[in-house]
Amino acid sequence: MTRIALRYLWARKLRTFLTSLSIVLGVMMVTGTYVFTDTIESSFDDIFTESNENIDAVVTAKETVESDDDTAPAFDAKLLDEVRKVDGIELAEGAIADPQVAIIGTDGEPTGTPGAPNFAFSAGSDLFDPLDYEGRPPEADDEIVIDRQTSESQGYGIGDMVEVAGKEEASEYTVVGIGTLGEVDSFGGASFAVLTLPEAQRIAGKEGRFDQIAVAAEDGVSPDELVREIALKLPASVTVETSAENVESQREDIAELIGFLTTALLIFAGVALFVATFLIFNTFSITVAQRTREFGMLRALGANRRQIVASVVLEALVLGLAASVLGFALGVLFADVLEAAFKGLGIDLPASGRVLEARTVIVAIAVGTLLTLVAALAPAVRATRVPPVAALREGVSLETPSGSRRRVAIAILLVVLGVAALVLGLAETLEPPGVWVGIGAAAMFIGVALLSPQLVRPMASLVGRPLERLRGVPGRLARENSVRNPGRTAATAAALMVGLALVAFVSVFAAGLRGSIDDAIDEVFASDLILAHTDGFSDIPLDAGEAAAEVEGVQTVSPYRFTSAIVDGDPDERSLSLVDPGTVGEVLELEWVDGSPELLSGLGPEDAVVDESRAKKDGLAVGEKFTARTASGEEIAYTVRGTYKDNADFTGDFVASDVNAAAYNEERSVTNFFIDLSPDADASAVREELEGRLGAGFPTLEVQDQEELKDSIAEELNALLGAVYALLALAIIVSLFGIVNTLALSIYERTRELGLLRAVGMSRRQVRRVIRYEAVITALIGAVLGTVLGVVFAVIASRPLAEEGFTLTIPFGTLVMLLVLAVIAGIVAAIGPARRASRLDVLEALAYE
Repeated sequence: MTRIALRYLWARKLRTFLTSLSIVLGVMMVTGTYVFTDTIESSFDDIFTESNENIDAVVTAKETVESDDDTAPAFDAKLLDEVRKVDGIELAEGAIADPQVAIIGTDGEPTGTPGAPNFAFSAGSDLFDPLDYEGRPPEADDEIVIDRQTSESQGYGIGDMVEVAGKEEASEYTVVGIGTLGEVDSFGGASFAVLTLPEAQRIAGKEGRFDQIAVAAEDGVSPDELVREIALKLPASVTVETSAENVESQREDIAELIGFLTTALLIFAGVALFVATFLIFNTFSITVAQRTREFGMLRALGANRRQIVASVVLEALVLGLAASVLGFALGVLFADVLEAAFKGLGIDLPASGRVLEARTVIVAIAVGTLLTLVAALAPAVRATRVPPVAALREGVSLETPSGSRRRVAIAILLVVLGVAALVLGLAETLEPPGVWVGIGAAAMFIGVALLSPQLVRPMASLVGRPLERLRGVPGRLARENSVRNPGRTAATAAALMVGLALVAFVSVFAAGLRGSIDDAIDEVFASDLILAHTDGFSDIPLDAGEAAAEVEGVQTVSPYRFTSAIVDGDPDERSLSLVDPGTVGEVLELEWVDGSPELLSGLGPEDAVVDESRAKKDGLAVGEKFTARTASGEEIAYTVRGTYKDNADFTGDFVASDVNAAAYNEERSVTNFFIDLSPDADASAVREELEGRLGAGFPTLEVQDQEELKDSIAEELNALLGAVYALLALAIIVSLFGIVNTLALSIYERTRELGLLRAVGMSRRQVRRVIRYEAVITALIGAVLGTVLGVVFAVIASRPLAEEGFTLTIPFGTLVMLLVLAVIAGIVAAIGPARRASRLDVLEALAYE
């Protein structure tokens, strides 16, 4: 039986190749994801390790609240004197490492990858300096060292002038050196500028403060001992760690980001493998059905059921193992494709060499092989249930009426359970919610796939009748062929259904999100113009508001700060907005539930207005108090003065006065400035003067009106959608191979039928049309099912968000485009099988058994 199984695989090389290709692509993506993210993690490890070389202990501020921009608070520089009093210290230095500065490129725009930090480092002693220099470190306040990546991308060299912007007005510096860190070529799209300590403190808005103190121990003093002695001298507001502990803390921070990236990429790989499972199941179902007589003959000659099942399982094992090995090999190369794709999206992640963990090899091989075995097992078992004598008859069916009814009952149950799991997961009733959402979606997909054979006939009529009317006999034959074996057509369409359902869901959800944000902007922002950072999220200098207020025609400039706090000890942080009560009433409009606009203008130091949904979750009512612990560790007791509804969550969980900005470490930082113009001002002229005035000193700022703000948000969403569509495309490509495979197998099965049609006068062109139209009908069935299912997913997912103001929007144009693309995909998938069918020799086909 082993020889028979292997011989069958070799004899059907095209079928083996097309079936294995789906597993190859899925395993390739799993392998590429692990290699890519493991390499990134290793590269960051190298960066952290190199940066802490020769350091024994590190003093940093204790981060009581995680900052929205991932920056730890600075601390008083006077603590350096306390550290130096500790015995056993060879050297202790304070340093600045601020991630919110920007080197301005030759085009006048900030350099580096959008979203990546751009650091200002202070120059230190040789002992603590991890950089290698072409040139030298800065010695004067008007000198700078830049990283090699920025130097090469912008064409900056030693002696050139470079502009740097931070929390103060931008300044120009002379490049005196190009810095590199060991063997690390890329810093993940980040750039850095090394300045003298006083200048780094000034540009970062941290005069009299440090981001960290680096300490080297004398010979014979251990890092642990040094840390214990330093900790005794310093207040509880700072943290003292060994160098190894500090590196590990940085690793943990980056591991969270990499873990999210890994999970996201593996989800898409899982979708591709899920689709591949449908393809393998369908392929083995077809081939087992075609070999029923062969298995019957083997049974008649003495082979038992176990041997027949073992034969098919062995085919699946060999197929799955070979495909997994090939997919693994290609996955190592696919890591380079992922890296290039992220760079194309403007996300340049550090990647030095390639890291291949044993876990990657084991998971990739095991997942591909096991999925192939699981998908092939049911068809193998089904083949043995036909009695040998019955199997020898031509045209025997493996499906029984009772089996069909049982399958429908299971399908309905899976759909019901899937909807329940999806709803409970989205409502966070079941933990972890993300897992239950995935389980619910998978159950619904499988349930609809099991139910789809019952839907094939009416759907084939729906999408096939127009073809029959337009194209005559070829269209009719294509429609009849698609309903001849509903299970086969349904399984093939189901593979395409999964990918298109997710595309439809993302399209519907994105359209609703975009519409909801646009509505919220119209309702909330009453200002004429908005000042924001060019990257869309970083803070902007406080002085920019003063410069804007000096422009003629500007009536109001209102600062707006978005930050976070711990409320009543709850570890889940709350987001909040700090506003200027004197001006906020002119630029911000809230939808009040309990209160009025006068509340904002009258906010005192301990007053707050709370988002209605947050107030319900925390059980807060007007007049009640809550305590917010800020980034500096200070606690502020707020009284709830009113509640409002913020559909787009622009203001966070509550709004308070910016009189406490220093407590939140936001005294020199502003998220946005809202600008209201004088009634008689020429808006275009004022804007032009604003851009001219701010462009010189604050090159990281941009001026936007409401429509431009909407467009910028839409642009970010479109970039994200593009990445999602690109990753889902792999699943759709796998499903197209399923159509090719099914058509190829059906041609093999219908050889005599096609020969007979040719014998009675059908031309080769008509044969190609029949196969092509059959593929189009199958693709349209999958597309219709997928589109409907995607819309259903979007409706279910949007219900919990309805109270938050999410408006469900159906992008009919996009959905119609999906159906058109499905038709094109069906035509492309049918090219090979159609040509093969049209080239059959008539006499040989008529004699074929």
